[in-house]
Amino acid sequence: MIQETPVGRHHFVRISVLGHVGRFTSVDAVTYGRGMRVICRTSRGLEVGEILSPASEAESHDSDGSILRGVTVEDDLLIARLERNRQEAFAACQQELASRGIQVPLLEVEQLFDGSSLYFYFLGDVPAEVADLTSQLAETYNAAAGISQFSDLLETGCGPGCGTAEKAGGCGGACTSCAIAGACKK
Repeated sequence: MIQETPVGRHHFVRISVLGHVGRFTSVDAVTYGRGMRVICRTSRGLEVGEILSPASEAESHDSDGSILRGVTVEDDLLIARLERNRQEAFAACQQELASRGIQVPLLEVEQLFDGSSLYFYFLGDVPAEVADLTSQLAETYNAAAGISQFSDLLETGCGPGCGTAEKAGGCGGACTSCAIAGACKK
């Protein structure tokens, strides 16, 4: 249920394949209910997010982005096409890695809602040849490629200072909202 109200513009939203939780501001001052899917503008581009809860207006944290609107029927059609692209890119990347004899585990592929970026998530060190491979695959889907090493995320957690005393957990509540909470430094 959507309520039109100037109060409650801020929400905690889960975005990205890794489950990043951030504080987002509704551009149209709408309060969204828990579990609603929304279109968010983030530093990476347009992404689909899931509302977790309202955020207190008294919170002094900066916003991680903006909530543009709830997901529409048309958006669902685009999301389905992007999911097919994501699955095809994952399979093509695995096939290319195998045919080139590159022994690096591909964990996931993520395509942003705007379709302009494909992110490839690998475990461990990624050879330079993989950057060329992912760029070629991204061209197939008219997107820019990004590579992320999951091992780097395990070291940094959900952001700079994650799990440290000065950041109070980096993502709030001693990393309880971090997708990799068990890996955060305490």
